[in-house]
Amino acid sequence: MSCTKIVPSLFVTNISETLAFYEVLGFTVTGCQGDRETAEWAEVVRDEVTFQFYSDPPVGTPIAPVFSGTLYVFCENIDDLANEFRGKVEFAWGPEVMDYGMYEFAVQDPNGYFVAFTTQCL
Repeated sequence: MSCTKIVPSLFVTNISETLAFYEVLGFTVTGCQGDRETAEWAEVVRDEVTFQFYSDPPVGTPIAPVFSGTLYVFCENIDDLANEFRGKVEFAWGPEVMDYGMYEFAVQDPNGYFVAFTTQCL
């Protein structure tokens, strides 16, 4: 068995706002259930990276977005990507070499999720 891909499905408070944020990061909307203003589910893709979003929390789950970690997206050229994003979104940190040996920067989306764009230092 070979596992090759993970697709986070994240609860968001406003799909339209979330899609607009990820489009600024160069993602393309590849799926949307309903129109953007009232959608309950949507998907964005950039290269091999996919995120899905939903706006109706399943029964028994928190009614606000909750995530205690960081979503890491591995990229080939962090500096080029940072230059593409600079002036369009605020960086939460970096670009910088982290003490754990990764060169990265991060953004925080409108729902509070941290997305770090990273590469291994040589």
